[in-house]
Amino acid sequence: MPISRLRDFAAGMTRLIEQQGEMEEWVLSPAQHLLTDLVTHDDWLPDLFAQPAAAGYRQYLLYGDPLNRFSLVSAVWKPGQQTNVNDQCMWGLIGVLRGALDEVSYRLNPETEELVAGRGTRIMPGSIIAVSPKSGDIHTISNAMLEGTTVSIHLYGGNIGVTQRHQFNLETGESHPFVSGYSSPLAPNLWAIG
Repeated sequence: MPISRLRDFAAGMTRLIEQQGEMEEWVLSPAQHLLTDLVTHDDWLPDLFAQPAAAGYRQYLLYGDPLNRFSLVSAVWKPGQQTNVNDQCMWGLIGVLRGALDEVSYRLNPETEELVAGRGTRIMPGSIIAVSPKSGDIHTISNAMLEGTTVSIHLYGGNIGVTQRHQFNLETGESHPFVSGYSSPLAPNLWAIG
């Protein structure tokens, strides 16, 4: 398995941030090109980081920048699994490696403090969507497949597993803080031969 694709991605993102800075406006578009190249090849993700759980989706750390400028995770979804309505509190790019995801965006109505559903998007293998506090980062994601596991690859403009974010109650719009963490204490060995 050519783990070199993942290593090249981590090196490319590091160079991008060092050259462009961390500002979303400067990083998002070139980062999307890097992530698109990664998710259009399904030959690099170690099996350990594509294992589903019986209850709830899993989020595996694939690479965490040591300065917390970005993180890359795989999310693994069995049929029927989905997130609660949540925000990211940072920019993010979500791409599908295997299967398909459905994403529904929400916005908070400032007058009524209710959540209003927006567009729904189906994300297919090799496709990418962007989320951001600036353009909308409240959403829910679910496995679109009736059968089979979906694996998505998420790039975030920070360390998503340790960031305090918010889950929202659809009926009241009320938010509750949470930290997602990671499903495994391990990350792939980027220096493996291959």
